[in-house]
Amino acid sequence: MKRILVLVGLFVVLILIGSSTNQLNFNFSNLKGLFTPKNNSVVKSGEKLKIVSEESVITKVVEDTSSSVVTISVIRTRKIGRIFEIDPFDPFGVFGQTPRQGQEQPTVQDIGTGFIVSKDGLIVTNKHVVSDSGVKYRVITKDDKEYQIEKIYRDPSNDLAIIKINPQGNGQGLKPVELGDSSKLKVGQMAIAIGTALGEFRNTVTVGVISGLGRGITAGSPFEGYVERLDDVIQTDAAINPGNSGGPLLNSSGQVIGVNIAVSSDAQNISFALPIDIVKELLNEFNKSGGKFERPFLGVRYRMISKDLSIMNEIPEGAYVQEVVADSPADQAGIAAEDVITKIDGQKVTEDNSGLAKIIAGKKIGDKVNVEIWRDGKNDTLEVIMGETSGE
Repeated sequence: MKRILVLVGLFVVLILIGSSTNQLNFNFSNLKGLFTPKNNSVVKSGEKLKIVSEESVITKVVEDTSSSVVTISVIRTRKIGRIFEIDPFDPFGVFGQTPRQGQEQPTVQDIGTGFIVSKDGLIVTNKHVVSDSGVKYRVITKDDKEYQIEKIYRDPSNDLAIIKINPQGNGQGLKPVELGDSSKLKVGQMAIAIGTALGEFRNTVTVGVISGLGRGITAGSPFEGYVERLDDVIQTDAAINPGNSGGPLLNSSGQVIGVNIAVSSDAQNISFALPIDIVKELLNEFNKSGGKFERPFLGVRYRMISKDLSIMNEIPEGAYVQEVVADSPADQAGIAAEDVITKIDGQKVTEDNSGLAKIIAGKKIGDKVNVEIWRDGKNDTLEVIMGETSGE
């Protein structure tokens, strides 16, 4: 009897163990799903898991957009120095050198970058890259195809220009970039720059973040010797070197969010780009006007006086006039060099409200505006009729 009870007990224990084992297997199989990543950073590919990292995001952007980035070269002529003809078999020939008049030889220098914005051959770059109307420029794509430039349209208000090339022949298959929205930029988001660094290294890629928004700078090109005051620009720590000017600043989706313009010579990892929304407005105006940029024109070259600088020098905040264009609206109204423009139609001219350029851009050609200036410690108000300038 005892044996029978022991056998029954063992049988019950085995049943319980078996059921609990099945239960444990079931629970573990459920828990297994809890530890499987369910976010967008992991994608199942066959039996392997593909991790989507920051590195793969960057390489994807570069693969998708680099064929839309072009190099801009300038063609100049230079005189070769005197060439002496020497007879190598005459030991005294060095004394009988016969000078021959120097000849002109074309030289080519990569000076900037641009990016394709339409299939019919429109390219955006910086105005200072193609500022010299007395020379010839050419466009070179990533696959080394060269294009002669048909026309250059320069925006008089911003450091921007539109280049028109003939898309026939080599131009078949031109790939335009996708333009983003710079009004939604946030400090800290990824920024990728592509350009011809130092006028030598084409399609150089650098990566950083958006470091600041709404900055004001003076930009230019060491190749062209041209500088210009720009307001409301993007600051980034992505390396931008001479030659990168005019190239795209991209977000992690491969959209252009800015046009690279300058690098600070006084610090490291401080570079700047024009917001792409300015370019979109430019293209809209370009298409509506048939290739012209008619903008209100004041006619001053200036430098902004910050609040700190005004306190240190005991002068008001505003736009310090460095130069007045002859016969410009400013010249005709009596504005002179060393004046400080403090207000336009009652609106203060300060760095905080994006400076003088933004206020002028909001006016219309022919508008009469009251310009308040500070001169020799006294305030005065002058009436200026906004002029017209065309970037064609």
